[in-house]
Amino acid sequence: MMQAEFEHEVDRNFDVFLASLESLMTSHSGQFVLLKSGRIEDFFPTQDAALKAGRTRYPDRIFSIQEVTDRPVDLGFFSHAIDTRIA
Repeated sequence: MMQAEFEHEVDRNFDVFLASLESLMTSHSGQFVLLKSGRIEDFFPTQDAALKAGRTRYPDRIFSIQEVTDRPVDLGFFSHAIDTRIA
């Protein structure tokens, strides 16, 4: 899969996650959701469990995992990185 296709898949999964977040918060808050092809596939108690299931179910490793939370996640350095070619 080309990088652009992979990014499209990740974006599509994230859009589905965001659109479903409000309802997910009432039933799956704090769990980790496994997404594939723009669909919510399953829920897991830990990130590791979701990752293991994704790798087992999808050998192409094209899937997404999101924590069901409405608080922003600080990605540390990467969330503050800038493209020095533009700056």
